[in-house]
Amino acid sequence: MKKYGLMALIIVSIMVFPQPNYAMADEISLESVSAVLIEASSGNILYELNKDERRAPASVTKLMTLTVALEAIKEGRGNLSDMVTTSAHAASLGGSQIYLEDGETMSLQDMLIAIAVGSANDACVAVAEHLYGSEADFVQKMNEKAAALGMNNTHFYNPYGLPNDEHYTSAYDLALLGREALKNSELMKLTGIKHYTLRGDTEKPFELYNTNKLLWWYPGADGFKTGWVGTESGYCLAATAQKNDLRLVAVVLGAQQKHGNFRDAMKLFNYGFDHYRYVSFYQADEKISAIPIQKSLLSEVLVGVESEVGLVLDRNHDGQLSSRINLPETLTAPIAQGSVLGQLEIIDQDEILASYELVALNEVKRCTFWEQCWRVCQAIFNC
Repeated sequence: MKKYGLMALIIVSIMVFPQPNYAMADEISLESVSAVLIEASSGNILYELNKDERRAPASVTKLMTLTVALEAIKEGRGNLSDMVTTSAHAASLGGSQIYLEDGETMSLQDMLIAIAVGSANDACVAVAEHLYGSEADFVQKMNEKAAALGMNNTHFYNPYGLPNDEHYTSAYDLALLGREALKNSELMKLTGIKHYTLRGDTEKPFELYNTNKLLWWYPGADGFKTGWVGTESGYCLAATAQKNDLRLVAVVLGAQQKHGNFRDAMKLFNYGFDHYRYVSFYQADEKISAIPIQKSLLSEVLVGVESEVGLVLDRNHDGQLSSRINLPETLTAPIAQGSVLGQLEIIDQDEILASYELVALNEVKRCTFWEQCWRVCQAIFNC
């Protein structure tokens, strides 16, 4: 086990790390059966209501459909410019659709837009078959992705969300999926489109208006997906919004009145933005410290974090936090870029609130015997 020496104690004057203010959160009256509000960067839960209850997600399912499809494209299974041919099975899908005909071709990009904006069931199947050969194989990838994300109360039976006893998820699981979606700029672009015209170069253009009305109704809302299949699911929504540096993900499931999902999501966003703020300590790949290194032509290795370090802070409390850096005093080459070298701890008085790995920001190669001799000579003559 490596021994670390304390190299720095950095004090910053900021606010005290919060626990969710449940006294205020309990006063939120929701129409939805289950809900969750999280801060996107940390995953901290700011509000919850039956967050792990298994429920029918309806077309919110398509957030996973888009995630798996875009990952398949990244892996080389397809390109946005591909022309997708609609099968008889895809054309037979009911519910929300773009009325694809058996044998009709459309670009993969337009198919994905139809899913994200128009919630098209027929496009879901056409895309699944194009990328994985069959709907079943695509759904298997959806479940594998859910397992990898820790979505423990989720199982998908189809890529579009029509009801089935084997098709369920939870508000918290969808929030985990939302955090994953935020990492994909193409997915965010797709779910943020307000209006799009399909088949625009034909005699029968098809106008799509995004089913997520928060894109119009709530400042800062910029993505994700709605769902509804009657009383089986109620009105559902997974949405995200950002104000200043604070990004929130809200999931609401099971509202029985039209627009109840939007009303509930706006209540949760208002609560989150009114009571919390996000404070960043360090950016990804920012130099935080450096460690002297031996047996290399370089004199030191740069140290930082691979992802942003920040905390959600309660607006109603003042206080002081400190960040403590634990690193070895010296190292010996070689050091691979990304190697874990120590820890960064965020502390409130004597309590460690969060711990992050400190990694090497640059590669440090071990020098040869003659290079070591040259370095020694340089040190002697520079004395």
